Amino acid sequence: MDYKIILMQNAENDCDSFITYLLFKKKSEQAAISLLNDFEATKVSLPNVARSIKICDNPKLRELGYRRINFFLIYILCFIVLRTILFMDITFVVERNYIW
Repeated sequence: MDYKIILMQNAENDCDSFITYLLFKKKSEQAAISLLNDFEATKVSLPNVARSIKICDNPKLRELGYRRINFFLIYILCFIVLRTILFMDITFVVERNYIW
């Protein structure tokens, strides 16, 4: 199905902070580039698989209909599909923010 993809400010800010962390704290340009490339690849492939992806286990996110997809090993993107619009809303580092 063709979805209009909207990258919410939360997800964009989170991704920017992950990249900043990799660039300036870990001093790994290669990791930052790989993260960004994987995020973009996830964004491109998501419309093809969105409805088949697992709904979040977290009760609050589940109630709202959020789904989750992993990218770049330890990152999770939460998104919601409303009719033909796919909202990419929240990203997490698995160990730090959320227990699935």
